[in-house]
Amino acid sequence: MRSLVVLLAAFFCVFAAVATEAAGLQLIDVPADSEGPALTGAVWSPCATAPQEVEIDGTTLPGVKDCPTEGNKLPLVVISHGRAGSFIGHHDTAETLAEAGFVVAAINHPGDTSADMGRSDDLAAFVERPTDIKRLIDFMVQASPIASKIDPQRIGFFGFSRGGYTGLVLIGADPDWAIVTAFCEQSFSHACEQVRRKEFPTQPLAHDARIKAAVIADPLAVAFSGNSFAAVKVPVQLWQSERGGDGVVPYSVAVVNKSLPAPHE
Repeated sequence: MRSLVVLLAAFFCVFAAVATEAAGLQLIDVPADSEGPALTGAVWSPCATAPQEVEIDGTTLPGVKDCPTEGNKLPLVVISHGRAGSFIGHHDTAETLAEAGFVVAAINHPGDTSADMGRSDDLAAFVERPTDIKRLIDFMVQASPIASKIDPQRIGFFGFSRGGYTGLVLIGADPDWAIVTAFCEQSFSHACEQVRRKEFPTQPLAHDARIKAAVIADPLAVAFSGNSFAAVKVPVQLWQSERGGDGVVPYSVAVVNKSLPAPHE
């Protein structure tokens, strides 16, 4: 609970919002386009109805299904899950933000979810993830059922682990894949084989200047150097766990903390 209070404080410092009674919840589908495949996910939004329960894929969540969104010109927060996660993985964060007056949108990253790991062990996933979130923002402010309720000038980001990496790229960071070689010395993963063969991604990564603030939790940061963050200008709140895990190591998060040029805590 303390972490959610800290997260709310981070976004309230940048975006004003008005609390409501419950979190409305609706499923979304972002159509496939020239930049990527169809995306599935959910939107949480302020709701004036008393809290109920919604079942999604066998998981019961607090919320009101398809509740009319309360308010106008609402701030939007987009969420990126970690490796093998899903769009409901951070539902408690989404619910808390929606109850506080935010619209929150999360999607499954194709090929890197609990139901589909087909591209999880490929460097291509690290290129595609930021594009997924950019496409989600496009959808939310242009074509979603509640696009008219969203203030496109107030967009924030929350991401965990690979989702933290995704957010850092979106706000302007650029990986340096060559420095991952040392990290990959003891790994036989396909992605590390690509690193050892120097098969680094060459296409530009998606940055999105519409994101005005970011909360980055335990980012997978082994591909970032001290020079990776020169273009980052937005406020950041950085979370680091004591021991890390699943590829997230505390010293790499410390590099992010030391190197971010933008105001951050």
